[in-house]
Formats: sequence, C-alpha cells, structure tokens
Amino acid sequence: MRIYKKRRFIKRLIPILVAILLVSSLSACGGADTSDEEDAKNDPDKLTIGMSIDSLIIERWQRDCDVFVAKIKEYESNADVNIQNANGDIETQKQQIQYLIDKNVDALVIVCIDSNSLSEVIDKAHMAGIPVIAYDRLIMNSNVDLYISFDNEKVGELMGQALVDAGLPNKKVLMLSGPEEDHNVSMITTSFKKVMRENNVEITDNFHTPNWKAEEAAGYLSEHLNEINGVDAIMCGNDNIATRVIRTLAEARLAGKIKIVGQDADLEACQRVVEGTQVMTVYKPVEKLAQAAAEYAVQLAKNKELSGVTNTISDGTNEVPYVFLDPIAVTKDNIDETVIESGFHTKDDVYLNVVD
Repeated sequence: MRIYKKRRFIKRLIPILVAILLVSSLSACGGADTSDEEDAKNDPDKLTIGMSIDSLIIERWQRDCDVFVAKIKEYESNADVNIQNANGDIETQKQQIQYLIDKNVDALVIVCIDSNSLSEVIDKAHMAGIPVIAYDRLIMNSNVDLYISFDNEKVGELMGQALVDAGLPNKKVLMLSGPEEDHNVSMITTSFKKVMRENNVEITDNFHTPNWKAEEAAGYLSEHLNEINGVDAIMCGNDNIATRVIRTLAEARLAGKIKIVGQDADLEACQRVVEGTQVMTVYKPVEKLAQAAAEYAVQLAKNKELSGVTNTISDGTNEVPYVFLDPIAVTKDNIDETVIESGFHTKDDVYLNVVD
C-alpha cells in the first residue's frame, strides 16, 4: 500500500505558513482580510473526501452517494465530502477529478464513465499524494489504491441462470448490454455467455448500449422488432434499460411474451418482478458497498493500512487490491426476504400495482 505522508505533512504545514504571513501582514498593514484569518484557523487534520460519479440521473448512483456521504460523516463527523456529478460525460469527469486534485482532497472515490480513459488523471492524483478508490467499476491501467465492487462475474451467471430456469423453448436470447467502455460489462457478458453455452442457447446479438443510455437500447430494439421472432428472452444490462425495453415491447404488443432480466433492483423493476413482467433483477446491496467504501476512504485518507483486503485483480497492467461483495438474484419468490426485508424498498411500493 502506498503511504502518502508527504501530502499530509504539507497539509499541516500550510496553515502554519499562512499564519506567519498573516503576522507579517498585520505588522506591515495594520490589519488582515477576515477570510484569510478563517483559512489560517482551518483544522489541518480535517478530512476532505472527493467523489466523482458517472451520473446521478440513475437511481442506483443516487442511493450509493447518499449512503456514502452519511457513512463518512459517521466515521468523521467534521469531514467534508465533495461530490462531483459528471452527467455521463468523460471529459467532464476528467475535469472534475482534476478540480478535486487541485482542492487537495485527502482521498478520491471514482465511479468511472470509461474504464480506459482515466489513467492520466489518476497518475496526477498519485503524484499529488492522493489515494484513489475505483468504486464499482475498475479503472484500467491506473494502479488505483483499491477497487471495490460486486462480484460482476456472478451477476452475469445469475442473469443467465434465471433465464434458463424460466424456460427458453427456442433456445434464443438477445443481449442489450451496457457500454464496452465499462469493464464490469465485459465481466458480466463473459459469464452470461458461459451459462448460455452450457445450456446450448443461441445469443442472436449483443448490442452494447452507449453510455448506459436506455433510449439507445430501446431504439435498437425498435429497429430490429422484425428480427426477434423466436427470441425467448432479452438480457438487459441494467433495470433502466429493461424499463425502456419493456415499454418498447408493450408498444409492439410483445410485452409478456419475451422474458426480461436486469440488474440494480430499481423500484420499477421490483414492481415488474412481482407483477410477472420481469423474470429477475440482480440486487446489489449498495448500502453495504457504500459503507465499506466510506470506511476504506477514511483509512486511505489517514494513511492507514486497508483492513481485511486480501484479494487483488488485474487492471491490465497492475495487480490492485480488490474487495467484492456478493449480488443476489431477486425473483417473485424471494423479493420479500431480500429487497423488502433489507429496507431497500418498502412492501407498499413494490406491490403498489398488485391487486390482492
């Protein structure tokens, strides 16, 4: 593990230098600006955590962000958390990360948009002595200080097995995956295809949805409606994509005829699961992930050893510390014991459209 003692020393030194300059200014000018005096009083040991998120439009990331901030405050009540929302634009994300570096944050947590496009700015963070956590999505060739996510290979397995268990009489499945730039997508895709091969199921096509824009997946489906005759199911990269896909199928009077799976346990997806229009969603307890990330962010910010981290994963160039949590397949049979019992969604919300 890297130890960033130099940056911490400089952070403590700055208020001292500012105080010396203030004394000189007071002697020469007989006064000083109030804002400078306040800066001089800043606690050098106060932690500032920077977080750059793909997009807060997606329900999932809103939850992660809220839990992460709350947990940071629980560990360090006076800590500051600077959240930057990139709105799905990689250039914006690079600029925001540079902004956080310039703000001299104590640690960076990044939900990357493009796994292959941040190595240069991550290098700058390391040169500035700032540890970096890749949150949920691995940042390639960047030697981050920690990668924390769910077991994405298992996500693909759960999606594939759910479709097999639901029955695929024609042995044909269409994939509407996430973007190729997201490293998690390749892990999910690989394991999903493995389950299909083992069960002699044909994958008719695999469309990678640009930047997770669900309307793009729906557009692809609309253009290929005549080609999905005989397709038993559609694997959707996430529940947001599944929502748009099911609406498109409904417009074509195909809703309910094609089995759907997704991931993230969005409320609409959980409602569809109990209604019977979506076979399964993968529930990833984001509270646990965000809580763990907050704990590790504080440890790294304080230059402490990461506790309990024994696994590593290749980022293409380096073996980086890796923490992964188990995802859960949610169906009509276990939704009460999973997303509802955990408090992720309420029973009233999930069963809103179900008539007893």
